[in-house]
Amino acid sequence: MEQRKPRNDRNNGQRRNGRRNNKRRPRVEKEFEERVVTINRITKVVKGGRKMRFAALVVIGDKKGRVGFGTGKAHEVPDAIRKASEAAKKNLINVSIKHGTIPHEIKGQFGSGYVFLKPAAEGTGIIAGGPVRAVVELAGYSDILSKCIGSRTPINMVRATIKGLSEMKTAEQVAALRDKTVEEIYG
Repeated sequence: MEQRKPRNDRNNGQRRNGRRNNKRRPRVEKEFEERVVTINRITKVVKGGRKMRFAALVVIGDKKGRVGFGTGKAHEVPDAIRKASEAAKKNLINVSIKHGTIPHEIKGQFGSGYVFLKPAAEGTGIIAGGPVRAVVELAGYSDILSKCIGSRTPINMVRATIKGLSEMKTAEQVAALRDKTVEEIYG
C-alpha cells in the first residue's frame, strides 16, 4: 500500500494562493495620499421600490504642492471611493508653498460657499475645519488660517478651496507686483 506524501511536500513550500512562505511582494509606495471627505447614501424611488447608491467625495495630494478632488457614485462604498480617487487624479492642480504657508490671502467661492485662506506664522498649524483641512493638509501646507462663510456643504467647501488655491499667485508673481525680491518679502 502506497503512503501519501504530506501536503507541504507536494506544494514545494508554496501556499494555496501561489506565493512562497518566506517571500513577500515588495510594497509599492503610493504616489498620492487620499482622504475620504464624505460618503452620502442616495435613495432613488422607482416603480419596484427603492434603489440605494453611494456617493463619495475624495481628496488626494502628495503633500508637495499637488492636490485634487473627485466624486464617484456606485452601488457599493468601495467602488464609489475607487471611482472618486480616479476622478481626483484627473483634476490635479499645482499650488505654491512658501515656508509651509500660502504667499498671500485667498478668497475662493463656489455656489453659496466662500472660503477665506490666510497665511500664518510658522508654528501656527492648520486652523481649518473638515473638508478645507483635508485639502490644505494634502496640498502640503503646515501653517494656514481659514474661515468658511456661507454654505457648509462639504462638496462646496472643497470646490471653493480648490478654486481659491488654483487662482493663487506664486511667490515670484507677488514679489513682482510689489516691485521687491522674494527674499525681501519672505525673508
